[in-house]
Amino acid sequence: MTVSPELDARFREAAAAEGLLDVAYDLVDTPVGQLLVAVTDRGLCEVSFDPEPEREVETLARTFGARVLRSPRPTDEARRQLDEYFAGERQRFDLPVDLRLAREFAGAVLKELARVPYGQLTTYGTLAAKAGRPRAARAVGTIMNRNPVPIVLPCHRVVGSTGALTGYGGGLDRKRTLLELEGALSPLT
Repeated sequence: MTVSPELDARFREAAAAEGLLDVAYDLVDTPVGQLLVAVTDRGLCEVSFDPEPEREVETLARTFGARVLRSPRPTDEARRQLDEYFAGERQRFDLPVDLRLAREFAGAVLKELARVPYGQLTTYGTLAAKAGRPRAARAVGTIMNRNPVPIVLPCHRVVGSTGALTGYGGGLDRKRTLLELEGALSPLT
């Protein structure tokens, strides 16, 4: 049996409207490629680059609960703010973020990361110190690599102690693109 696209869309909207989803997600086209954007009732829980939806849905289900469905409406606000960011109209995200799975140190690091201003750079060591563990720069690097909501929690603004662009879950080209967008780096010619 095949379900019409209209019936499918109505089902997804009704499930979201009735609060029957653990996670709603959608795919968003951006200047840095397609992103998967996922939300729970607590807030934005994932932004992932080059998504493989089947794999992502399995991970979301294991992490937040089995009721995961592609449903655009719950992601509207996150998508709108991402669109504004990429258009140069937004410098700060105003979204609740669901970090309930972040352990104590990771949570402290991600909170400090959220304070790094648009167009500014910081280092892994600086974030480690601000989170209370000044010798944990490598641990901060691991946390940045596993940041569940890149761009919104701006791990692209974190560089090595020499100022070099190092590691980024979305790839160094994307990191450079985001920093150029924010005016933190001059475009390569």
